[in-house]
Amino acid sequence: MRIRLYVDAPLAAGTPVDASDEHAHYLLNVMRRGAGDEVLLFNGRDGEWQARIQVPAKKRVRFDLARQTRVQKNEPDVWVAFAPVKRIEVLAEKVSELGVAALLPVFTRRTDITRVNTARLRANAVEAAEQCDRLTVPAVHDAVKFDALIAAWPNTRTLYFLDETGGGAPIAEAIKAADPKVPVGFLTGPEGGFEQTELDALRQLPFAKPVGLGPRLLRAETAAIAAVACWQALQGDWVSAPHR
Repeated sequence: MRIRLYVDAPLAAGTPVDASDEHAHYLLNVMRRGAGDEVLLFNGRDGEWQARIQVPAKKRVRFDLARQTRVQKNEPDVWVAFAPVKRIEVLAEKVSELGVAALLPVFTRRTDITRVNTARLRANAVEAAEQCDRLTVPAVHDAVKFDALIAAWPNTRTLYFLDETGGGAPIAEAIKAADPKVPVGFLTGPEGGFEQTELDALRQLPFAKPVGLGPRLLRAETAAIAAVACWQALQGDWVSAPHR
């Protein structure tokens, strides 16, 4: 079984990397790997590297970098803003696998959850990146209130908000009509949906566009995943990237 690990340290030929205690435990005790075994490392900046495990002392692990296996490249610049839901970790994991660049939790008026464990969401994003072969890890932002999110949203980034009332264009139609050079983000509401005042506020924004996901009422986490998948299929790196 091939192992990929995300590390914070710089990756370069001839530069050893000390493993974290968590990685050391995982490699030695969970995966039963030892000195001389190979792993793949990435840090979101220096591409992917093949490394060999060294064990200089008990419970200590060091990586010796052998060669670069992939150079760093740009990945899709897609943000996902979402009201926290019960299955928030599923949402974070799956949109990370789909290649999003940032996760932005937002408290809407009908959001039942009052606290977001951003450290845990970050761990979900890292694990997903390790498993799906991407070279970066999504940024995980602290949760903010709805008004703060839309006030800070860059007016150069299109914001597609999922309108469960049926007031938006079909998502495929909206994405196909978009300028591929303009960065995008998606906003999904809580289980109870957006309040009308929130929908009204969004419609006042020149960069915001309502979209719909068809005739079925989806769970909030499913809606976020489906929206990103639509964008990837029509405008993202599913269009031109080679299939594995």
